Parts: sequence; structure tokens; C-alpha cells
Amino acid sequence: MHMWTIWLIAAGVLLVLEMFTLTFYLLWICLGAVAALLISLVLPDAILLQVLAGCIVALVLTVFTKPLSRRIRTSRGFQDAGTELIGRQGIVVEPIEPGHYGIVKIGGDTWSATASVSLGKDERVRVMKMSSTRIEVEKWEEIL
Repeated sequence: MHMWTIWLIAAGVLLVLEMFTLTFYLLWICLGAVAALLISLVLPDAILLQVLAGCIVALVLTVFTKPLSRRIRTSRGFQDAGTELIGRQGIVVEPIEPGHYGIVKIGGDTWSATASVSLGKDERVRVMKMSSTRIEVEKWEEIL
């Protein structure tokens, strides 16, 4: 088996795993594998150079992404998508029990959700807090 096929398989597996984690760390390692793949096409016997190139690309991307993302988040006009959800109404799709996750639909999106009380299917809820990919909800009560 040629080295470029191994790098291609590694990059593909890392890309699929990144889709499940959404952290970008595996994406940078995936791009490192792509860099190694490109080196292997030009220098197929230079395995150490391939590994070194892949490591350097992944390391540089990892190091420079944090300051860049911090600068974007603090820039004027940036609004985190999660803050837009707070206060919005949703519908419980899968029941929520205290200490367990359920599913809530808000607009066209579904979210993993927790609540301090039991909430049944089709109940209306209000988003109170968001962390990462989960939201915390409470029963919707009309404000008079």
C-alpha cells in the first residue's frame, strides 16, 4: 500500500470524527494529514518528512486558531448564535426529566435540552441558558 493512501484514509477518518465533535482540533490534524499526503506524492520514501510536515501544519493551525477566534468574538458586531436563543420559545420533541436530556425544537433546529422539572412532549418551553450544544429550558408561561 502506498503512503499517500494511508494519509488519505487518515484524513478521511479524522474529518468524519470532526463532524461528530465540532471542536476543530481534529480538523487541524486532518489538514496535517493532507499536508503529509501532498508530501508523499512528491517524496514517497520520505516518511519522516511526511510526518514532520503533518505535525507542523496541525500545530501551527491549532496555535493560531485560538487568538484568531478570540479576536473575532471580541470584534464589534459579532453576536454568538447561542445568545439569540435565550428567551425564545420551543416545543419539546422528546420528554425531559430532571437530570436527563430531552430534545427541544426551536424554529427549524433541534437541541439537546435539560430542565429542572419534568416536561412532556409538545409542551411549550422558554430557553433560559445555553452551553455548548445544550440548552436549559423552563415551562413557557405567558408574561402578562
